[in-house]
Amino acid sequence: MNATAELLKKIKEQKPLVHHITNWVTIYDCANIVRAIGALPVMAHAKEEAGDMARIANALVLNIGTLTNELIEAMKIAGKAANEKGIPVVLDAVGVGATKLRDDKAAELLNEIKIDIIKGNASEIAKLSGMEVQTKGVESTKVEANLIEVAKKLANEKKAVVVITGAEDIITNGKDVYLCKNGHKMMGSIVGTGCMAASVIGAFAAVEKDYAKAAASALVVFGIAGELAARRATGPGSYKESFYDEIYNLDETDIDEMEKLEKK
Repeated sequence: MNATAELLKKIKEQKPLVHHITNWVTIYDCANIVRAIGALPVMAHAKEEAGDMARIANALVLNIGTLTNELIEAMKIAGKAANEKGIPVVLDAVGVGATKLRDDKAAELLNEIKIDIIKGNASEIAKLSGMEVQTKGVESTKVEANLIEVAKKLANEKKAVVVITGAEDIITNGKDVYLCKNGHKMMGSIVGTGCMAASVIGAFAAVEKDYAKAAASALVVFGIAGELAARRATGPGSYKESFYDEIYNLDETDIDEMEKLEKK
């Protein structure tokens, strides 16, 4: 069986619980996409229960898209509990490079928690790696650098897998590099695809300890669903609806025929 298809099958069989402390704009979408691929989502933001929830989860996804100081405290509590349990922690660095608050709080999370997978667009990851770049709200801006080297630098510094999403997704653990070319331009026409991708990565990391492989497979599945949805959508509304259907119905044949994943 194709390695990506095998991991998707494991998710459906094991139904891992993916704990989110995430973006209020896209929380509903993140829950739905995790459920659609066969995993179980839970959204527990209160600091009073964040640690307890992480202790019964199989993965933790942190998303700073709508951050507050209180939310960051809950993330730290959940992250430390996840570290103690040994489950993967995914950080979606939404908007890093846009404001000092986001930059500072992302740095705090990276310093105080063992983050296993750091995900962002080109300018978000470039900013985390120490470059002087500006993110346009939560949208990527052009980065004048070799993005593979930028990702590898951050991966080695933080001893984490780094994911740069874009027209071509880059996934690296600092040594191995995967390039995923699956996806469709309509994915950028709806709010939330980046956040949903982080949730899918969390589900795959819950069943595969090689986090670079897990993230790469997650983005293949996510991208193929995006391509299939575009075949019958007439606009952003029908596209989003089709996207859920396609990722829910995705099978080994689709993955075998459509996977565009290269390991460098």
